[in-house]
Amino acid sequence: MTNKRFVLVATVSTDNPKAIRPVLEKLVGHLGSFKEVSTEDADQNGKGEFLVQAELEGLSAKGLNRSLLSALRSVEKRTRMRAEWSSSDITERYFDYVLKKTIKK
Repeated sequence: MTNKRFVLVATVSTDNPKAIRPVLEKLVGHLGSFKEVSTEDADQNGKGEFLVQAELEGLSAKGLNRSLLSALRSVEKRTRMRAEWSSSDITERYFDYVLKKTIKK
């Protein structure tokens, strides 16, 4: 099989943004962009959310999604990702590892 080009638009939420930032920089920094939108809970614990946009190549959106989320969770277990992967006329939406919706244009 040949690799396809996928456009990723995702929101990554984490309890430890300082640990997640270097992983995002390594995995998507040169292929797109990400920015941190910090949030704080009632206990003043620093939680964070990242908005990620990138173009990646792989065999499937499912495989790319799994690889990215696994890498993020290897440094912070409580990391969540809502991702939308688009290639040609198909868009797949994921919440963590679970495919929620497939849209054909």
